[in-house]
Amino acid sequence: MSRLDWDVVIVGAGGSGLAAAIESARGGGKVLVLEKGERIGGTTAWSVGSFTASNTPHQRRAGVVDGPDQHFEDLGLFNAGKGDTDNLALRRILVDESPDTIQWLMDLGVEFVGPNPEPPHRAPRMHNVVPSASSYGYHLMRECKRLGVTILCGWRVTDLVRHGDRVTGVQANHINGETENFAAKRGVVLAAGDFAGGRELKSQFFKPEIVNAAPVNDLSTGDGISLAVKHGARIVNGGHCNGPRMRFVPAPASWMHRLPPHRVFARAISWGWRLLPDWLMRPFVMKFITTALGPEPTLFRFGAVLVDPRGQRIAVDMKNIAQQLPLTPDNLGFIVFGAACAQQLQAWPNFVSTAPGVAYAYLNDYRNSRKDVYAEAPTLAALAKRIGASPAALQASLDEAGAGQQGPFYALGPVRGYVTITEGGVAVNTQLQVLGEGDVPIPGLYAAGSTGQGGVLLEGHGHHIGWAFVSGRLAGRNVIRESALL
Repeated sequence: MSRLDWDVVIVGAGGSGLAAAIESARGGGKVLVLEKGERIGGTTAWSVGSFTASNTPHQRRAGVVDGPDQHFEDLGLFNAGKGDTDNLALRRILVDESPDTIQWLMDLGVEFVGPNPEPPHRAPRMHNVVPSASSYGYHLMRECKRLGVTILCGWRVTDLVRHGDRVTGVQANHINGETENFAAKRGVVLAAGDFAGGRELKSQFFKPEIVNAAPVNDLSTGDGISLAVKHGARIVNGGHCNGPRMRFVPAPASWMHRLPPHRVFARAISWGWRLLPDWLMRPFVMKFITTALGPEPTLFRFGAVLVDPRGQRIAVDMKNIAQQLPLTPDNLGFIVFGAACAQQLQAWPNFVSTAPGVAYAYLNDYRNSRKDVYAEAPTLAALAKRIGASPAALQASLDEAGAGQQGPFYALGPVRGYVTITEGGVAVNTQLQVLGEGDVPIPGLYAAGSTGQGGVLLEGHGHHIGWAFVSGRLAGRNVIRESALL
């Protein structure tokens, strides 16, 4: 069975896929987005939501003089020591297009606070979305509906359809078992994310601690990358990744997280962030940011001990505190400490977690905002009962570590070792066309976001989000523009 009435088919409904859909529809195309999950958002929805850009309204309002040339140079500082593997042509596109893209998002209704500093950036460039990263999908989805874009969830694309050399559609399976071909008269955009959840692809490039680490988004299995490779593409910088990182398990959704991120609501938060005292805004903001954070090494410097669910100690390497966690059978642990450590985690500079450019989270913030990962008890035996561990094993772990034995005692967790994102994407040119054998573009095939990262290195907060929207917009435009020239 085949549907022949689509101009563009986009694989993936994360930030890059929805951006591509909007630009293709604005260019006059009839657009279909296929998403294998039950809802839109992709890894973008799981992120902290930072967008790093220069020459923005926020910078100008703050009196910051900055531009893409300076941003380009500073990105090189983030990537220093990684060898000559960066794609400078794509980096140039990222920094040049980011100012217009953040304005494009704001025009759709997305609100940001900032700019915030992050060395070695020479100027504050990090902009943080409010109230959360769900705002991206919410406002892009509204625009897709307004433009008549069709989005179908529950469809996993399993192959590309080609007529001669040209990609002319996709084959997809629905969760109910149905198989269907979707024809794309102008082209296909692969925007299916990275391969943080793709064990087979991870095994090609990484050591066991990364292979075993959990993905932030379980659906990031590298489908788009695998499809492109099957049809002649190559992976660039597959051995680079962000992980493993220790993060708290996701929080149960509360009524606050179910609030739709309307522009009025987001603007109220933005206004409060600028004008209201910290003591008034902090509890509200913490309800959002502590859902996506992980512990800092500070806890372990003050005597905290990492244990598995049974209470047995897991070694901590201070260079990467999550290094050993994914090698345990459960990839699950608790951070346990006594009163002396807890007293150190109440105020600057000793925080439990940091949210880039927004706030620091201390022990009381977790007590108030993440009761699901916070436990406190007067004795170690009582704490063991709270977290389901063996009292004897927990006592032995603290004894082995030489940790403080004075109560009350605390546990933060569960924590897991996560891979937040893998850097390897398929090779693309500056038009976001996927490159096949001999680096010749595969006609009708484009890639965006992590699927089409193309070798550009995106260290520092806010660059992966920036690339998702910048590349998605360009791929969506070019699939319409290039096909018109045929």
